[in-house]
Formats: sequence, structure tokens, C-alpha cells
Amino acid sequence: MTDIKTKYLFFTGKGGVGKTSLACATAVNIADTGEVVLLVSTDPASNLKDVLESPVDEKINPIKGINNLFAINIDPENSAEEYRNRVTQPLEGIASKQEIKKIREDLSGACTTEIASFDEFSRFISGETEGTKFDVIIFDTAPTGHTLRLLELPAAWSSFTEENPDGASCLGPTSALKSGKDRYHTVVNRLRDASLTSFYIVARADKASLKEASRTSNELKELGMSNQQLYINGVFKAIDKNDLLAKNIEAMGNEQLNTIPDNLKKLPLKTFPLLPYNVLGIKRLRSLVNPELQRLISESDLTKSDTSTQVLKGIDLLVDELCNNQQHGLIMTMGKGGVGKTIAASVIAVLLAKKGFDVLLTSTDPAAHIQDFIEQLGELPATLTVERIDPKVETQRYTEKILEHKGKGQSKEAKKLILEDLKSPCTEEVAVFHAFSKAINMAKRKFVVMDTAPTGHTLLLLDTAGSYHRDIMRNNTNAGRLRTPYMFLQNQTLSKIILVSLPETTPMREAGALQDDLKRAGIKPYAWLINQSLSMLTRISDPLLKSRATAETKVIDTIKSTYSERTFGIPFIAEKKLLPALLDSQLKQSKIIIQP
Repeated sequence: MTDIKTKYLFFTGKGGVGKTSLACATAVNIADTGEVVLLVSTDPASNLKDVLESPVDEKINPIKGINNLFAINIDPENSAEEYRNRVTQPLEGIASKQEIKKIREDLSGACTTEIASFDEFSRFISGETEGTKFDVIIFDTAPTGHTLRLLELPAAWSSFTEENPDGASCLGPTSALKSGKDRYHTVVNRLRDASLTSFYIVARADKASLKEASRTSNELKELGMSNQQLYINGVFKAIDKNDLLAKNIEAMGNEQLNTIPDNLKKLPLKTFPLLPYNVLGIKRLRSLVNPELQRLISESDLTKSDTSTQVLKGIDLLVDELCNNQQHGLIMTMGKGGVGKTIAASVIAVLLAKKGFDVLLTSTDPAAHIQDFIEQLGELPATLTVERIDPKVETQRYTEKILEHKGKGQSKEAKKLILEDLKSPCTEEVAVFHAFSKAINMAKRKFVVMDTAPTGHTLLLLDTAGSYHRDIMRNNTNAGRLRTPYMFLQNQTLSKIILVSLPETTPMREAGALQDDLKRAGIKPYAWLINQSLSMLTRISDPLLKSRATAETKVIDTIKSTYSERTFGIPFIAEKKLLPALLDSQLKQSKIIIQP
């Protein structure tokens, strides 16, 4: 399965393309040859335990049902808590309890979590941990934006520790890191060494996924990480050539495979088929590289399929509920990467605008695919505004604002020190949060529909909101009159969280875990939205599609009975211009009154 044989293998790509499945299948394949393999997840929304069907936690554990394979999940929250403890422990007995509490709160933001996670991750490459006893270490990385930030951190920290030896308040002293500066340089060098490290860019045969893969490849090369392969997962081949939907899906996939971006054409390519079953467990993971085993499992699953149709209320009815007796508010689509948050947010925003409401559609996702969908419309409703919270742009704005404020009347040397401090990896997170807060404030006057980043990013962003909330409430004497962004998110009348999931087991479980995290923060999701549902369609005759539709019904029933009081659906649509096609289907079904 792997033509490039190095000690470190990285799987990256857009969320939802199958990175975890292919990383696990690769790990199983190599372990079957007798080599000792460690599988490491750096994804805050990791689902290794579901795919491997074996316990996976923050300690290295053997995987059940196979020899030579071990796995570990780097838990961001645990890593951050350990980091905070290392920062504050030397202060015990010196600083007051209140001062230590303040330091811990300052270290409760997203940047600390990012740094602490990377600190753990890097030790497997530098050889400071048990990594030396493994022949191969495979990293199932987080969705693309998160991964690139993670990989950029070695260089950022190398520079930052040189220029700021005492650290910064948002990060704590660099002495609290387990790994020193020299070891971070070792990590960077090993990531760039083609004889040691390989990168597998995973994509689907669709435009958005391949666009993200192209960007990932370029950015990795800019970081000096050029030993890359392209894996295209879930390639569909119709069995029943008379099934119109099956023919359209296959034709669209083939067209995309024939128009791969130029920079990706230079990479070695492997394709993996769409299977009628979920790839869970060691046997099914082995089938990804074993066509005969694929055939046997597929034949068994295809004979079990039936033609039952799932009944779900459409997204048009969800929009009716969202604007019932309301003229404004915040609507956030949240969920695992690749489940369809962007298309869901786009449809909700356009349908609200077509009702005559003033609507802002915005995104906190570094990948920012909203514009790709909006461009399909040609002409926007007059009351719809589309923006993007661009991390790099917001960082520049924030840097300029701080320099103007703090640097006023200061010497050149003092301004230089301020600028160096702003080179902290934390600055981008803070800058994005400021833009995020501004968008929330606008929801007091209009509908703001926010397409959030994949789950890990979203949780980090909300954690920053919580940190800001605690800081405001602690330091303001008029706190009783304030309404912070965190309080706005907790207000179920003003804020509606829509959890988006595919009708598959793993996305369902991950959305459920996100729902639990939100509830612990006092934020209750309003509804679940099931995207790309084959079981909502009639007249499917292709056996593979029928099998997948049958498998969906159990998942959707579980969502309805266990996770959500309100469940809506978007049927699977195989069209190039997805947004217009989906809007057309919804407008035909709904009783929307379009304002002149």
C-alpha cells in the first residue's frame, strides 16, 4: 500500500475524506509484515477507537486483534492541563492563590492547547518518548488547517524562543515545554528529510476536496516537506448502469479525476473505491488493500440491503423554525470536517435572505469554501452579505491595531519588542476571536449565519470565548450589565447551534461528543441536520447505493432517539452546481413567501 517507505508517515487533507481509515489501513498493512507500528492521532476530534474497534487513549496501547500495532491519542485538553501545571507548580508557596488562579486562566485559551498538543506530538519525532522502539510511526493528523498550523509551529517556536526567551503571558515560560529549542530544530529537520518522513495527502474526487489537497501540497512544500503522495478515496463505480443517480455520481467523479490540479498531477497517485460498508475493525481495514476480501465483504453486505426510505424534514422547514417570531440572531453550523457545514450554512443564509431578512453569511474556517458555493448562484439576494474571517488578514489588522495603540510615543526599540511579542503563535487565535466577537455582535441586528471550522477548531474558538468571558467578568465592576460573546452563545433564543452530520456511525458519534462538550459549556444545540442522505431518496436501483442507504437508516434512527429532539435532512444530490440544485429542490417543496 505504501510505495514510500520512511519511519514517519503523515496523513493529511480536508476533513471527512477518510484520513483516519487510510492511516489505520496503512498501519494494519505494515504491522502485518512484521514491523512494529505506532499510530498517533493529533486530531482533537479523533475517532481512532471507532475505526480500530479497540481502546485508544493518551497512553500507548496495543490494538486488539493484531500483533505489532499500537496507538495513542494526544488529547489536547489533557496536554494543556499538564502544561498549566508545569507553569504554575514552581510558583506554589511564592505567589498567592489568586495570582496562580489568574495565571491558569491566562493559560486557558486556544493557543496554550495548541502549543501543549504540539509539545507532545514533537516528542515522538525527536525520540524523547517511546518512539525509538517502533519501526514506523504513523500520524493521523487533524483536518488540514489545524495540521498546517501544527507543522508550522516548530519554525514559529524556534524563532519565538530565540527572540522572546522569557516567553509571553498567553503561553507561559518556554521552560515549561517538555522539549527544548534544540529538539524542535531536530523535529523540523526530520519533517523535511525525505528519507525519514512521507506525507500522504488524502482527497475525494470532488472539486472542493482536490482544491484543498492542492493548497495543502503547496503549503507543505513551502515548509520544505516535499516527499508527498496523493490518495484519492471513495471513488464510485456504478453497478447498475440504468440508475441515473449512480451514473451522475460516477461521471462527476471521473470528470474530477481528469481535471486534477496541476501541482497534484506531479505526485504519485493511488485511488481507493467507495465500498458498500463502513471500514471499521481490523478485517475491514485489511480489505482496503485486498480486492478479494473487498469482494467477499461487499457481496455479503449487498445481499442485506432493502429499499426502505427514511423520512426527514427538509432544511426549508428548519429555516422556517429558525426565523419563527425572530428578526435576528446567530446561527452556527458545527460538526466534523467534511460533513457539509458550509453547504448547510449557505442554504440557510440564502433561504433566510429570500424571505426578506437581512443576513450576513460568514466563516471562521481557514479552508473557507463558502465562496465556491456562493459563486454558483451568479446573483445574490439583495439582503444577503457574504464575508470571510480570514486568519491571516485578521492577524495583520490586529497586529497593526496593537502596534498603533501600544507603540504610540514609544521608541523604535520599544516598538520592535512589541512587534516581536506579536510574533507569538497566539496572535492569530486572538485576532480571529476579535473578528468572531464582532460577527456575534452584529447578530443583535440581523441574522448572522456562521460556517464554523471543523470540530477541533470550533472547540478551541469557543474555549477562547469562554476565557474572554471569565476575564471580563473577573475584571469589570459592572459585569452584571455586560453581555459577552460566551453569554450570547449560551442564550438559546439568540443563538441556534445546528449540528451537521453525515448518516454514518463515526460522524454521528463525533457530533454527539461535540454536543456533550457544548452542553458542559452551557450551550445546547438547537437541531441536528443530516447531510447527503441516500435514504431520503426513492428509485435507487444501484446495489452499492442501496446498501449504503440501508446502512443509513439505523444511524438516523439512533440520532432521532438518542441525540436530538429536532432532526432535519438534506438528500444526496449529484450535481456540479450543488447550491442552486439544493435551493431549487427546497424552494419547490416549501411554502416560502419571497419578499419583493
